[in-house]
Amino acid sequence: MATARIFDSLAEIPAEPWDALHDGRNPFVAHAFLHGLEQHGCLRAKWGWVPRHLTLWDGDDLIAAAPAYLKDNSHGEFVFDHAWAHAYAQHGLDYFPKWLCAVPYSPVTGPRLLARDAERRRALAELLAALCGRNGLSSAHVNFHGDEDEAAFDDNWLPRIDVQYHWHNDRGWKTFDDYLAAFDHKHRKNIRQERAKVARAGVTFRVVEGAQASEADLGTMHGFYLGTFAEYGNHPALTLDFLKHLAATMPSALVLFLAEREGAPIAGALCLRGGDTLYGRYWGATEAMPSLHFETCYYQGIDYCLRHGLTRFEPGAQGEHKLARGFLPTIVRSHHWIAHEDFRTALRAWCAQESDSVRQYAATLSAHSPFKAPDAG
Repeated sequence: MATARIFDSLAEIPAEPWDALHDGRNPFVAHAFLHGLEQHGCLRAKWGWVPRHLTLWDGDDLIAAAPAYLKDNSHGEFVFDHAWAHAYAQHGLDYFPKWLCAVPYSPVTGPRLLARDAERRRALAELLAALCGRNGLSSAHVNFHGDEDEAAFDDNWLPRIDVQYHWHNDRGWKTFDDYLAAFDHKHRKNIRQERAKVARAGVTFRVVEGAQASEADLGTMHGFYLGTFAEYGNHPALTLDFLKHLAATMPSALVLFLAEREGAPIAGALCLRGGDTLYGRYWGATEAMPSLHFETCYYQGIDYCLRHGLTRFEPGAQGEHKLARGFLPTIVRSHHWIAHEDFRTALRAWCAQESDSVRQYAATLSAHSPFKAPDAG
C-alpha cells in the first residue's frame, strides 16, 4: 500500500527518482529547475512560497509526486483568484494559506501530477484534496496542467480555463520565409517591416545555449531581467545564482537571445527548451527601440524553433499583440478544490460562467487569425 509523505525541500528527495516520474520533455518540472529555485533564494516564505511537496512511496520507491507550495498570497501564480480571497474575507473566513501545485513564477503548460500511470495521478489529486481538508486549508490548486493530468480530477474539483498565445508548426514550415508565406499580405508586410527596422538599426543577435553561456552572458541577461522588473515596479525573484545553476545543471534547456549593437548587448530574452517546445520567460533592454521587443522575444524564438525542429513556442502569458505575429489563442487549464461546501457551490457557477466567456473570447480572437485561409493563394 502506497505511503504519502510531504517534504519541505526538494533537497530531501533524490533527483533520479523524481525525474523518473516524467518523460523529461518539460524542463520546468525537472528536479534541477525546482530545486534550484529553493536552493538559490528564489522562493522565500516572506514572499509567500513555502515548499510542501506531496509524494507517494511504495516502500523505498518514489512512485508519484506533485511540486506543491503553501501560499499566503497569490503572487507569481498567473491564475488569478483575488476575488475569491476577497469573498472569503467579506464572510470572515481565511482564504490563506492555500496549497498550490504549480511551477513558481511560470505560467507554462505541462505535467503537474508526476506519475507513470493515470491511477497514481488520480491518487495524487485525491490526496491533495484530502490533506487540504484535514489540515484546515481553504483550497488546493493545480495550475497550467497538461492533458495527461485532466482525468485525475473528480467532480469536486472546479475547472478553470484561460487563453494564452502559442505558436504551433503544424504546417511543416522549414524556414522563416516558409512561415511568412502562410500570412496574409498585411501581416506578412508588417512582420518584414518590423524585422527590417531592427536590422537597419545595426542590431545583430547572438544565440547562447547553456553550455556556451559565459558568466558575462548570464550577468547581462540577469541585468536585463532586473531592469524590466524595476520598470514595472515588481519584485524580481530569480537570482543570478539561479541562472548560473540552470546553465550548469540544465545546459541543453537554457537558451538566451542576446541583441547586440557594435559588440555591446542592448537587449535579451531568456528561454527554456523542452522536448518539442521553446518557452519564453523573461526579457529586458537598455534601449527603447521600435520592434526590438518583437524581434528579441518572438521572431528570434520562431527562427530557433524552425532551425531546431521544435514545433511549439509558448512565449509567456497574456498579450493580444502576439496574435498578429502568428501566436494563436490556446486554451490553458487549471483545477481547484475548495474545502468550504457553500463556497465550492457558488464558485462552481462562477467558474462555468468564466469558462463560457473565455471560450467566446478565444473564438473571437481565432476569427482574426493573421494566416491566409487554407484555400487562399
